[in-house]
Amino acid sequence: MSRLPNPILPLLLAVLLGSIVAPVRAQDAPPPPPPHGEMPPPPPRPWSSLDPAQREILAPLQQEWNNLPARKQAHMLQRAERWVTLPPDRREKIRQRIAHWQQMTPQEREQARANERKFHELSPEQRAQLHRAFEHFQQLPPEQREQLMQRWHHLPPAQRRQWMEHPDFGVPPPGERPPGHGPPPPPPDADGSI
Repeated sequence: MSRLPNPILPLLLAVLLGSIVAPVRAQDAPPPPPPHGEMPPPPPRPWSSLDPAQREILAPLQQEWNNLPARKQAHMLQRAERWVTLPPDRREKIRQRIAHWQQMTPQEREQARANERKFHELSPEQRAQLHRAFEHFQQLPPEQREQLMQRWHHLPPAQRRQWMEHPDFGVPPPGERPPGHGPPPPPPDADGSI
């Protein structure tokens, strides 16, 4: 049997005793205060306790409301306070977005969150460019939007990046631009990609 050097023995005993005593003391101690700026979770609110305006805007969540964590309920109620002050058409759009979110799979929700994180990492100029491209995309006829989405999904990643980095991102890719709309496409690279 090997002997531990003397200076290590007291340290080892302190660690062992600390791991035994600490949990016992933790049971007696009051819970630590929440981190700065973070409040303890509010009590859950049943759906029936919401006022009519809150129920109207949060209607897509009615079936799940009573099972949502209290923090999530509080977060949604905070947002609903702002939403009820919006014009009716904006409130309807928000209700539709909530309903759409509820229908998404967990993978689709995670992808949406990742996209949002990426969006916030963009420079203000890039965000403005993306916003313009989105506005342009929304103005296209539904059939053309569908064609662009299909084309996008079939592009290899390198071509997607080039298309996004092109100054006219949002303009349909070559071959899908109406004549006379936008500048000519960028020249192909040596590998034949756009």
